[in-house]
Amino acid sequence: MSILKKVIVFFAILLMFATGNLVYAKPLEPNEIKPYAEDWYVTPEDIILDIIFPAIDKRVIKEYGGKEASGFGWQQQRIVNIVYNNNHSYDISLKIQVPGQNNGPIGYREDLVKVRVSPSCDSPKIGCSHGFSVEVLDYEHK
Repeated sequence: MSILKKVIVFFAILLMFATGNLVYAKPLEPNEIKPYAEDWYVTPEDIILDIIFPAIDKRVIKEYGGKEASGFGWQQQRIVNIVYNNNHSYDISLKIQVPGQNNGPIGYREDLVKVRVSPSCDSPKIGCSHGFSVEVLDYEHK
């Protein structure tokens, strides 16, 4: 190692000590811990995606045989459409990207998924009586 490199390393270490840039982790006091809700910004789209994620995950694994899309390999792109149905359910269409080796030169496929979300409802006023359900209605490979 040359003299110049040794001098640079020495001054870098000296600078770290002088500025106090070394890591010192102190334990948090119980009253310092904040709940997640104060630190996070959540959009309605985030809530929708949390609700429909498991159903889409199962369908993507089924479509691709679990090899390319297993786990968290796929990712949502955007919600394309939301339609309210007269049976008090919602049809949500969204685009997703599925990575894989057999997906052409760009390395992923962009698929369209249509999911029906039926919130729990038991109301004689609006005439519905069904439990909560999420089902994949249609899956298109693009």
